[in-house]
Amino acid sequence: MMNGLFRQASRLLLPMDCTTCAQPLTDDPVPLFCRRCWDLIRPLRGPSCPRCHRPFASPAATIHSPTHECQDCRTRAPHYSQVWAPYAYCSPLQDAIALFKYQGKVALADALGTLLIQARPNPLDADTLMPIPLHPNRLRQREFNQALLLADRLGPVLDLPVSYRNLIRTVDTDPQITLSRSARLQNLRKAFALRSPEEVAGKRILLIDDVFTTGTTASECARVLLEAGAKDVAVLALARSVDAGMVPDTWLPPSSFNHGHP
Repeated sequence: MMNGLFRQASRLLLPMDCTTCAQPLTDDPVPLFCRRCWDLIRPLRGPSCPRCHRPFASPAATIHSPTHECQDCRTRAPHYSQVWAPYAYCSPLQDAIALFKYQGKVALADALGTLLIQARPNPLDADTLMPIPLHPNRLRQREFNQALLLADRLGPVLDLPVSYRNLIRTVDTDPQITLSRSARLQNLRKAFALRSPEEVAGKRILLIDDVFTTGTTASECARVLLEAGAKDVAVLALARSVDAGMVPDTWLPPSSFNHGHP
């Protein structure tokens, strides 16, 4: 309530535009975004891989084989059992994650956490939430772990503890997005470790992240946890990278509407 009033007052003194459509912000509930752009963010629907839930281009992919897995899961089976990443990594959500993650707009944590809570699978069988860790060098630069902020919003809703000190990143690897798949695997080899392996023995761990891309980081974390005796490791991320043809029709480009302005 107070945050909303403060935001309205600040917009009177310092007018701001929506990050995505560049229209003036008024009483919109999400920092830096207008209501109409934010409402474009909808969960992915339709047929998907039963393991990583990567969307399939056609319902025909599962007509004769409901348990049909995607090519990556079939040919390079990951160490995690399931992945849920309910939203496409496209604007305006991509804009919000970039502001949150790279420009320190932590005021977006509540809104992004709410999106994750609203689209989470129900039920979720887990004993502990564990955010994907940052290397200390990256953490010092960014001053926060975006995955931990999301986990902190999710934990009270699921009534689950958040473990953020046990799983650590021991190698400051190059950004995964710049590498091929084989290079990603090599890049992450021995990049993660556990401070207290006994704490995960027999536990069902739910890894939390902001964006799921190739799954190599999550799979390597899962491998470390399973080798320490974890019963199961699944992944819950806010958004996933998808091919352009898989972007939902409701995610219209900002230029396709004018928000009532000339």
